[in-house]
Amino acid sequence: MSLENFPPLMFLGLILIMLIGFPVAFSLAALGLLSGFIAISQGWFPSAFMANLPLNVFGILSNELLLAIPFFTLMGAILEKCGLAEDMLDSMGQLFGPIRGGLGYSVIIVGFILGAITGTVAGQVIAMAMISLPVMMRYGYNMRYATGVLAASGTITQLVPPSLVLVVLADQLGRSVGDMYKGAWGPSILQVVFFAIYTFILTRVRPSYLPGVPPEARTLNGWALWKKCLRGIIPSAILIFAVLGSMGGLPGIDSAIATPTEAGAMGAVGAFILAAIHKRLSWTLIKEGMTGTMRITAMVVFILIGSRVFSLVFQGVDGAKWIEHLLTNLPGGQTGFLIVVNIFIFFLAFFLDFFEIAFIILPMLGPVADKMGINMIWFGVLLCVNMQTSFMHPPFGFALFYLRSIADTLFKNGSLPEKVKSRDIYLGSIPWVLLQILLVIVVIFVPQTVTMFLDKEVKIDLDKVQIEAAPMQDTESDNTNNQNSLDEMFKDAAKSDAERAQQSK
Repeated sequence: MSLENFPPLMFLGLILIMLIGFPVAFSLAALGLLSGFIAISQGWFPSAFMANLPLNVFGILSNELLLAIPFFTLMGAILEKCGLAEDMLDSMGQLFGPIRGGLGYSVIIVGFILGAITGTVAGQVIAMAMISLPVMMRYGYNMRYATGVLAASGTITQLVPPSLVLVVLADQLGRSVGDMYKGAWGPSILQVVFFAIYTFILTRVRPSYLPGVPPEARTLNGWALWKKCLRGIIPSAILIFAVLGSMGGLPGIDSAIATPTEAGAMGAVGAFILAAIHKRLSWTLIKEGMTGTMRITAMVVFILIGSRVFSLVFQGVDGAKWIEHLLTNLPGGQTGFLIVVNIFIFFLAFFLDFFEIAFIILPMLGPVADKMGINMIWFGVLLCVNMQTSFMHPPFGFALFYLRSIADTLFKNGSLPEKVKSRDIYLGSIPWVLLQILLVIVVIFVPQTVTMFLDKEVKIDLDKVQIEAAPMQDTESDNTNNQNSLDEMFKDAAKSDAERAQQSK
């Protein structure tokens, strides 16, 4: 076995162990250690090279940026259970319900708002399905549209700041979290527009699929309805502005007064305040939120440690050079590279979680993209847009699993008039996956959707820099004047000496 053939074998082994289904963190660590022993036995690097492993692990644990993950996770966990989703869906549903597709529009808007304050797919899909799915079925909405819009509006939370995915991507790419958040706003808004346009077209092509809710079904009208809408929107907007604005994550804000960790801590405190406003704050809520936060944080840390073991050995056997040579020779330059990478990520997302893709695959792709001159914020947001499809496409879309489980629960307790079929859930997700793929294509070919909100870089053309020296005439005259002053001083001194000599005689 030669050194040139070992990196492809390691990469193939990586794909195989991830398909086995054993926890990825431990599989990666085992594969990395085994590959390290083989490399040492073959003499490709000395055994002392593996002494860098503890330093790498301690470097991970001392990374202050990753402290933002538990804070944002706790914020989302508290907001999932504080009643905010229920109030917003109820009020928005009554506000938009009378028009065709009104319940669909309300789910899309509420999904976007909740995505900006929670950041978790599972809780968002479950909360919205519990409230909206029975109402949609009661008023005759098409089953496939109803399940599709609920799952898609829940997954948009992976793209809308303050997404945990964007924090991880910023860390792996070595870029500012605030800039990553700014770049994600364009695709996030565009995604909502795509969903709304699809809903509007469907109301015209298949009006029976999305009927309006009868006006008599509204329990609130006038100022009482608007008051309930604003009661959910205004506190949410304040929390979004406080968290994202303090860290420079909103368009138009050029400076940050808080680090991502500090902003996450402030968001967690804000979540407790919102829970108290909705009269849902209790020890049970706090305990459940902290338990969920602990599990997600532990999972992220172990995946990161396992991926670091693998990447250390992979770098030691020149795997980075193999990846670089493989991807830089693709036809089409930057565009060809981005298309191939996104196709690869799309299919990899059938089997891997977004954390696993970010920690395992991104360290291999990031340096290549940087050397090709690709804007790393654009690259990171593009991959985030792509990875949100991992929650949607069959057969392993987690959003579909969440929807499947809550639909069964709702049917068993009598909230649904009929059982939701898995076939309807999977087929209903296909149009929304295609809309997400369309967004990936738009972001690839129109990078301004990401870069338009970023701070403008000040570029200095060194070839045009001019350094103006003082005019020669002025310099010469100054030198002449100085010389004349010295001559006169010497003449005066000589004259004084002559006078004193004359007087002494």
